[in-house]
Amino acid sequence: MRLIHLYPTGSVVVLAGAAQQRVRLALPATSLMANYYSQCLPGASSPSTTAPPSSTITTTTKTSAGPTTTKPTTTVTGGGTVGPTLLPNYLWIRAVTPPNFHKYLQSYTPGTATDAVLADASTAGRRQFAITGGKLTQITPSGALLYANVEARADSTVNKLKVSWQTSSATSGTFVWSGDALTWTIDGITRPNNAAWLACTDAVEGQVLYVNLDLHEGSYGYNTPAGCSDHTIHYYNGAKADV
Repeated sequence: MRLIHLYPTGSVVVLAGAAQQRVRLALPATSLMANYYSQCLPGASSPSTTAPPSSTITTTTKTSAGPTTTKPTTTVTGGGTVGPTLLPNYLWIRAVTPPNFHKYLQSYTPGTATDAVLADASTAGRRQFAITGGKLTQITPSGALLYANVEARADSTVNKLKVSWQTSSATSGTFVWSGDALTWTIDGITRPNNAAWLACTDAVEGQVLYVNLDLHEGSYGYNTPAGCSDHTIHYYNGAKADV
């Protein structure tokens, strides 16, 4: 077995029997991801930490999978009483970047078939969500289900589509989790980024949610419609909506 001794300078000493060889490694710079964000998900394990300098390790390689934040599609039927604590198989959904950091998805008029908006955590306690068969559902305080629906695209010049809640399950498109990010797709529309959303200011309703049809991955803030901000929105599985 060979032993490797690591030094802060980037040098490595390889020990094999009585022989000793010292080599210097050139380590590539790590590129930074544009528009990186992070959020704490309860139950997720902490990332591994780098071993301290001058420690001895073997060359045996062990691949360790990082913590997953993928939430499987669940089947929900409604019923029961919705309170401020998260129900089994349900999730909060929120933005994680300014200007709507930790603003939560909900109905403009709570528990009703109105426009989908991003609003304060203080009003999110009874707005819980799940994806069932590609449909995004919201359970209301009475236990009934509402379904997220994306408006039809009138023509190819339209670059954003409003999201609203309705009582019918005959909705357009397919909602899927990609990691913890909410995505939407539909036949006939190719999107550069299926996780791209817009929050657009309405004088009455506040931050109304739209599907963003134009955003190229990594190009946040480029050609954003007036009065709107680019977002990805993500599930949060804490017991309470976190401010």
